[in-house]
Amino acid sequence: MSASPLLSVSQLRVHFPVRGGVMLRQTGAVRAVDGVTLDIGPGETLGLVGESGCGKSTLGKAVVRLLKPTSGSIHFRDIDITRVDQRSLRPLRRDFQMIFQDPAESLDPRMSVRSIIEEPFIIHGLGTRAERVQWVDGLLDRVGLPASAAERYSFEFSGGQRQRIGIARALALKPKLIVCDEPVSALDVSIQSQILNLLVELQQDFGLSYLFIAHDLSVVKHISDRVAVMYLGKIVEVATAEMIYRDPRHAYTKALLSAIPSPDPQARRAKILLEGDVPSPLDPPPGSAFGHRMGHPRYPETIGLDLALRKIAPGHQVAADPCCLTREDWEKLRTAHAGEAVDEMI
Repeated sequence: MSASPLLSVSQLRVHFPVRGGVMLRQTGAVRAVDGVTLDIGPGETLGLVGESGCGKSTLGKAVVRLLKPTSGSIHFRDIDITRVDQRSLRPLRRDFQMIFQDPAESLDPRMSVRSIIEEPFIIHGLGTRAERVQWVDGLLDRVGLPASAAERYSFEFSGGQRQRIGIARALALKPKLIVCDEPVSALDVSIQSQILNLLVELQQDFGLSYLFIAHDLSVVKHISDRVAVMYLGKIVEVATAEMIYRDPRHAYTKALLSAIPSPDPQARRAKILLEGDVPSPLDPPPGSAFGHRMGHPRYPETIGLDLALRKIAPGHQVAADPCCLTREDWEKLRTAHAGEAVDEMI
C-alpha cells in the first residue's frame, strides 16, 4: 500500500442514540461502529467482511459522510472530512461515491436512466446538455448497456442491469474511491461474477480504490487486495487476502472461513459452529465480545484489557484477545507488547 493513503480512518465511532420516557431523554446508544481504524491506498481494494449487523454498512456510509460520525476522524486525500460542513463537502463528494446493495431501492423509479446518471453532472454544474447526453451514453456503454437504455426506467431492467446503472451513476464524476455496499448480494449467483469482473475492469481502467463490503468471504477473496474482518462494531483482523485465507489467526475469522461452501463435493472440511448469540450493540460486553459470545473461560481477564489490533506477522494485524487466539499467538503478542519489540496498531 502507498505510504500516503487515499483514505485514512482513525478511531471512528458511530453511535445512534436510544431515547425513551415522556421527555424522550437519551437512555442509551447503539454502538454500530466503535473505534475503527483503517487505511485504503490509491488503486487498492479493501474487503470488509462480517456477519449481518456488525456495522459494515454503517461504516461505509460514514466514510462517504452519509452518516455523521460520533467521534474519530476520516481523512480523504489529507482532508479531514469529519470537520467539513455540508457546503464545503459538496465539491469533495466528486471524489468518493457509493454503490448500494439493492439497486431497486437506490434508483428512483420515476426518473429515466438518463436522468439518474445525468443528475450528478447537473448538481455539480458540469457540461452542456449536449455534452451530458454524450457522457451518459458513454457511461452506459462502459458498463455494458446499450444507449437505448437511457430512455427507459430502472424497473424495466433485471437486477444485474439495474446494478450496472448504479455503477454508471457512481462513475459519472470520475471518483477516486467507491464504497461498494454488498453490491452483488441481491443478485443471482450467475450474475454476481459478471458484476465483480466489471468492477475489476473499471478499477484497472480508472485507477479506482474500493471499500468492498460483503458478508461472503468467498466473494471478497477474488476482488480484494486486503481484507478487514469486523465483529460487533470493531475490526478484529486485517491482512492481505491471500494471508487471511491461508493463515487466519482470529477465531471469528476462522469460523467465517469454515462456512464457505467447497466446490468439491468430496472435500471434507471441519466446520466451526458458532455458539451463543451475538451481543447487542446497545449493551456490548465490557471485555472480548466474541469471547463473551462463546462463553470462553478467559473472558473475565479481557475486561479492561487493551484488545486493539497488533502486528502478528508482516502485513497481518489481529486483535490482542486471549479468547480468540491460539495460546502460541497470544503469548507472542503478549511478550512482544511487554518487551515493546512489536507494538504496531493500525
